[in-house]
Amino acid sequence: MRKKPLTPGYVFFYILFWPDTWRILVGIAAACLLAPRLVYPDLGTLGTGMIYVMLASIGYAFGSLPARWISDRIKKLILKDKRP
Repeated sequence: MRKKPLTPGYVFFYILFWPDTWRILVGIAAACLLAPRLVYPDLGTLGTGMIYVMLASIGYAFGSLPARWISDRIKKLILKDKRP
């Protein structure tokens, strides 16, 4: 049996259907929305970066259920009855 070549379309849909993609995006969104409210001028660059990383990590951890829901809905919308 020959392996199928790795095409850009396959990679795109793998990333689109992968729940971790959506968890990462939820984490980034949480950091971008919440960090500016928590950062103050005396914190410095390193402290500001730590706040962003911390909020992105928390958003990633809490984004499990929404990410799975988004991924399942996209699969259902695009694949319809051809779902594995």
